[in-house]
Amino acid sequence: MTKVSFSVRIAPMIQEVFELKGSKQGPTSIILAGVHGDEKYIMETVREFLTHLTIESGRIIFVCGNPIAIKAGKRFMESDLNRMFKKDTELSRDDKKSYEYERAQFLKKYLDQAEVLLDLHTSHTPGSNPFVICEKNAMEIVRFLPIDQVVSGFDEVEPGGTDYYMNSIGKIGICIECGFTGDPNSALVAQESVLAFLKACGHIKSDLAPRKQLKVKVSELYLTKTDKFVLSKPYNDFENVSAGQVIGMDGGEEVRAVKDGLILFARNRNSINAEAFIFGEKIK
Repeated sequence: MTKVSFSVRIAPMIQEVFELKGSKQGPTSIILAGVHGDEKYIMETVREFLTHLTIESGRIIFVCGNPIAIKAGKRFMESDLNRMFKKDTELSRDDKKSYEYERAQFLKKYLDQAEVLLDLHTSHTPGSNPFVICEKNAMEIVRFLPIDQVVSGFDEVEPGGTDYYMNSIGKIGICIECGFTGDPNSALVAQESVLAFLKACGHIKSDLAPRKQLKVKVSELYLTKTDKFVLSKPYNDFENVSAGQVIGMDGGEEVRAVKDGLILFARNRNSINAEAFIFGEKIK
C-alpha cells in the first residue's frame, strides 16, 4: 500500500522539470502546474508532494509551466501561456513574439512524450468549488477523481490551453481548477487529485471507486465589446442564470443570458475583446 501524507510543505526553489519512474513498464503521464505565475502555491505544493512519492509503473513527468512569471509574481509576462497552444495561424503576431509562445514550444516537447496530461490551476472567484475541465475522451480517468463537477466544451469555446493541445494530437488532456487562489484548501485538493490521477492511470495500485459527478457543457464565451464591462453582481462559478437575466453592462449595453444555464469565470473587464464570462448548461 502506498503511504501518502497530505501535509502542505512549500519548496524553497523552483525545479522546472523532474521525472519519476516505476519499476514496471507502464504509460507516461505529465503533471503540469504553474502555467500562470499567480498559481505558485499550487505548483510548489504539487512539486513537493511528488518528490516524496514512489510510483509502481510507468513514468511521470512534472513540469513547472511558467517559472519566470512565478518568480515575477505575475499571471504572465507578455501573453497568457494557457492560450498559446493553438496552431500558429490562429495566434497573433504579438503572441508569437512573446516569451509565453517560446515557453509553449518548450512545454510541447514534454507534452508530446505523454499519453495523458493533468494540468492544475486555481480560480480567481472567491468561494469557487473545484471542477474538472476535459472532453469525452478523458471520462474513464476523470470519473475516479475526487471532484464533483466536470465541464466539457472548452476545446471549442476557449481553445489554446494545454489540455486542448493534448486533445488535438490524439491524446488526453485534463485540467483541474482546484479552488480559489487564496484558499489553502486548494493545495489539498491538488494533492488528492494528483494521487487519484496516478491511480486511475495505473502508476499506483488503485483502490478508487467511480464518483457521481455533475456534468456541464459550456457553449458560449462572451468577449467584451468595450473597455468597460461591469457585472450586475458578483457571480460564483456554476451559479444559475435565467433567460433574459442581465449579467452585466458592456459600456452602455446590457448583456443578458439568452437561455437558462450556468455561468463560469465571470469577471469585470477594462479592455476590449477580453474574456468576461462563460455560459454553460447541465448535461446527463
